[in-house]
Amino acid sequence: MWQPSSSIETLKQRAKFINKIRQFFMSRDVLEVDTPLLSHGTVTDVHLDAFSSEFFHDNSGQNKQLFLQTSPEFAMKRLLSAGSGSIYQICKAFRNESPGRLHNPEFTMLEWYRVDYDEHELMDEVDALLKTLLGTQAAIRISYQTAFQNAFNIELHTTEISQLKALVLAHSPHDDWVHNETNKDTLLQWLFSVVIEPTLGAPNSLYNSTEQWCPCFVYDFPASQAALARINKNNSTLAHRFELYFKGIELANGYYELQSEQEQLMRFTKDNEQRALLNKPVMPIDKNLIDALKSGFPNCAGVALGVDRLFLLSQQKDSINEVISFAYSRC
Repeated sequence: MWQPSSSIETLKQRAKFINKIRQFFMSRDVLEVDTPLLSHGTVTDVHLDAFSSEFFHDNSGQNKQLFLQTSPEFAMKRLLSAGSGSIYQICKAFRNESPGRLHNPEFTMLEWYRVDYDEHELMDEVDALLKTLLGTQAAIRISYQTAFQNAFNIELHTTEISQLKALVLAHSPHDDWVHNETNKDTLLQWLFSVVIEPTLGAPNSLYNSTEQWCPCFVYDFPASQAALARINKNNSTLAHRFELYFKGIELANGYYELQSEQEQLMRFTKDNEQRALLNKPVMPIDKNLIDALKSGFPNCAGVALGVDRLFLLSQQKDSINEVISFAYSRC
């Protein structure tokens, strides 16, 4: 078990791949930054769990709980508020989730922010990066509503929770959790990830009439799934959020970034209330991020992209373990 889970030849290709990412951003005059992996605050998202550790040598004399980042988002936003301009980072991120074909608890993330871009301008740049790295054809774009309309012939805003439960049970009759579920978004996310996601960008699918796989952006997520995205001023049921898929694999999550510290604090608080209802630990809100937003956060869009998954696709490998030096089982 001491040997790497990837071949040395693949690791050489990986080094070249990451160098191409850096060249892409250097050619566009985007500044590379490096932020801490440890933080006093962390994400409150109900569906994300962070690793934590105890620091024994704080100057206060008291032990402190620190969290490994699930993404560099909060620290990078503090740099943006401090006047960095457009920035990117390639770094480690950590999520306390079961390892699998497409997930290792420690993974490599590319995250970048473009000042004065909205989410559609950022999608253009993500598409250009994929063409550079994978030689893909132009990505297609569909709205979240269109994805559900095509797959299930339903209108999201008028569909009752009972109808969503019936759809889940039609695909997974033995999922008993569905009967007691009261959160509409949990059901939508299940249907999206299990039924829709594997088809996104597939040849001759509901979403792509070409003979080839091509990247697929899904945009205009429900406002209830906005996370750190701003709400559409012309339609308050929608958020300026997008995700990217290629060959049925989720690659990226992006936002036209929320600027209001009050709205962000309210969402974090609401997340923690939901966590408490589910008997999950309430997480410490990152007050530094809230203060940074309050000090004047620039108009910008940002996106996080999984480098390991992107490289896996470039190498036509089947498992993330084949493209990282040491998988979880060998770390």
